[in-house]
Amino acid sequence: MHHHDLTIDHYIRTTWLAIQKMYNEQASKFDSTMVLGFALLSLDPKKGTPSTSLGPKMGMEPTSLSRTLKKLEERGMIVRENHPGDKRSVLIYLTEDGLKMRDVSKKVVLRFYEAIEEQIDPERLKTFFEVLYEINEIAISKEIYREKELK
Repeated sequence: MHHHDLTIDHYIRTTWLAIQKMYNEQASKFDSTMVLGFALLSLDPKKGTPSTSLGPKMGMEPTSLSRTLKKLEERGMIVRENHPGDKRSVLIYLTEDGLKMRDVSKKVVLRFYEAIEEQIDPERLKTFFEVLYEINEIAISKEIYREKELK
């Protein structure tokens, strides 16, 4: 099958699913998941992170984020503390176990990046990122559907 027979979203989706599966296989060795590892990586290891900034940073809906944070809290990876400057806000801090698991997650991600850099020419990778950025901009803008009516 030629690559012209499949859509861009097919390639993005199947590639993301393969990456997700790879990360989940690694995470399962530590009784974890890709989502939990991603959450740990999204938290500031020193200053703590406001819970309100985490959802947008991770691209997660509030319900999913709440579940993820609850799991991390139950496993002793994070603690929540009231924000000293804002009573309505909560800061999330990594515990010692959370910091250790964050380091493991970071190593897994960095190893994948190394493998990509070892096997793909830097110029091609640069072009890939540029094209992916443009595709993302097109999807975000929604302008394409304003120009032409779908009938």
